[in-house]
Amino acid sequence: MATYTIPVAVGVLVGVAARLYMLRTDYRQYPTYPHGRIIHIALGVIASLVGAVVIPSILKPDWTAVTFLGLAAQQFREVRNMERNMLQQLDAMELVPRGVSYIEGIAQVFEGRNYLVMFTSLVVTFVAIQASIWWALVAGIVMLFINGRLMSGKLLGQIADVQEGKIGIDGHNLYVDDIYIMNIGLRADQDVILKHGVGVVITPKSAGSLVTIANLGQRQAILHDVSSIHGVYRDSGEPALVPLAKRNMQNGQLGVFLLPEEKDKSKVLTTVRYVPVLDSAVRLPRKANANQQTKGAR
Repeated sequence: MATYTIPVAVGVLVGVAARLYMLRTDYRQYPTYPHGRIIHIALGVIASLVGAVVIPSILKPDWTAVTFLGLAAQQFREVRNMERNMLQQLDAMELVPRGVSYIEGIAQVFEGRNYLVMFTSLVVTFVAIQASIWWALVAGIVMLFINGRLMSGKLLGQIADVQEGKIGIDGHNLYVDDIYIMNIGLRADQDVILKHGVGVVITPKSAGSLVTIANLGQRQAILHDVSSIHGVYRDSGEPALVPLAKRNMQNGQLGVFLLPEEKDKSKVLTTVRYVPVLDSAVRLPRKANANQQTKGAR
C-alpha cells in the first residue's frame, strides 16, 4: 500500500478542497460560523479519506476495506438526520419559519455533498494511480466544475414570472391584487400593513410550475427567504402581522403578502426570483402516463 500513498494523499486533498468549495454560509446563516463549518469540514475529510482508499483497496485487493463504504454511507445518513433534527428545533425560534420541506432539502443537500466529496476523491485517486499526479490535478479541477453544476438547482424566477402586486384592504379583507389573503380586524393592524406591506404576484410558466408554486413548502420557503434577507416587521404574538401566500384558484397565480423591515420593492422582487425551487415541491404532471396517452390520442 506504500506505493499508493501519494495518490491517496492527492485524492484526499482534492476531496477536502471540493468540500470547502461547496461549503457556503449565506443569508440562511447555516452552517453557522465557525462551529457548524468545522463539523462539515471534518465530515468532508472523512468522506475524502473513504473515497481515496477505495481504488487502492480494490487493486490490492483488500475487500474488507471496501466494506467501509457501506459504513460511511450509514454515517452520512445519520448526518442527514442530525441536520434535520437540529434545524427543526431552531425553526421554532424563527419569526417566519423555514418549514419542513425547506429543512428536509437542506439536510438532503448536506448528505449529498459528502457523497460528491467521496466520488471526487475516488476519481482523483484513480487517475493519479493510472496516469500521473498532474492528470489527477486536472481531473480534480474537472470534478470541482461538475460539483458546482450539481450543487446548483433551479430558482423560482426560472419557472414563474414574479411581479409586484397591489396591497389593498376591502372592509376587513386583505388582498394582493384580486387574491384574497386573510381577514384583518383591527384598524391599527390595517394601518401597519398599508404602510409596511409589500405584495408579490407569482405567475407559473407551465403546468409543472403551477403545481410547484402551489406546494405549501415552496410557499413557506419564499416567505422565509424574504424575511431572512430583508427582515420582518412583526414580533411574536401578533397573528395579524404574519406574511402569507395564497392561491388564485381560477388561474393558479400565487399572491404573496410580505412585511419586510426594509421596504425596497425592487430588492424584494429580486429576492423572490432567487428563492430556490425545493426538490420536494417539483412536480412533472406532463410526464404522467395519463397525460402521455391523451397527447398520443390527439
